[in-house]
Amino acid sequence: MENSNNELKNSSLPTIAELYDDTDLAVIRKKNDLNLLLNQKPKPTWLLKHPFATKEVPDPDRKGKTKKVPIDYISIQRVEWLLTTVFQDWRVEVQTVQLIANSIAVTVRLHYQDPVTKDWRWQDGVGANPLQTDKEAGAADWNAIKSNAVMIGLPAAKTFAVKDAAEQIGKLFGKDMNRFDDIAYSNLKGQFGSKEQDEVLEKLGSIDSTEKLFEYWADLPKGIQENKVINAAFNERRTIIEQDTSEA
Repeated sequence: MENSNNELKNSSLPTIAELYDDTDLAVIRKKNDLNLLLNQKPKPTWLLKHPFATKEVPDPDRKGKTKKVPIDYISIQRVEWLLTTVFQDWRVEVQTVQLIANSIAVTVRLHYQDPVTKDWRWQDGVGANPLQTDKEAGAADWNAIKSNAVMIGLPAAKTFAVKDAAEQIGKLFGKDMNRFDDIAYSNLKGQFGSKEQDEVLEKLGSIDSTEKLFEYWADLPKGIQENKVINAAFNERRTIIEQDTSEA
């Protein structure tokens, strides 16, 4: 029982006075802003088309039909840049390296420091890359494996694993990028805000053209425009409209 009391005394639970003073809610708002940032869609110019892998999407020219298009991906250089820009402090821990069939597989743990709480967090990721063999040789022909197959395949597998871990952080890193059932994080914007803020966010979500969007923005009071949540929502809506327009 004594240990339990000590644990309660040393816990990070807010006191009623802190709640009344809105102390911890300020931290919650900052974390909410971080979640909103991490779940913005990546900039369209960051996306690259995969040379081999494809996905099925609705075909606008044939109602009820689908067509195959290259999947989008973000380069490892961009992922590393985002990790440094958003979190500053991060590192990769290689946990396992093993052969699975004719491929080399890597498991990593991506550690990054939460910029709000300064706590260290992590996400696990997996990646694999086939070992290269001589031309026209079978994939399971171990005698035909190239001498530099591991030297090439291992770093590639690690890269895929790091990107897999980073994707779990949020949409900004590529989460849900090639999924039909794209999950919206708009509900995050309405938390801990005023009624006026919620009304603006609802209106932003209904605007379907950049012209109308900028007209509405210009009519908003300066104080509303400087609201970080609304500002982020405006940029998010602008990106979505521009993407929809470019795909049409």
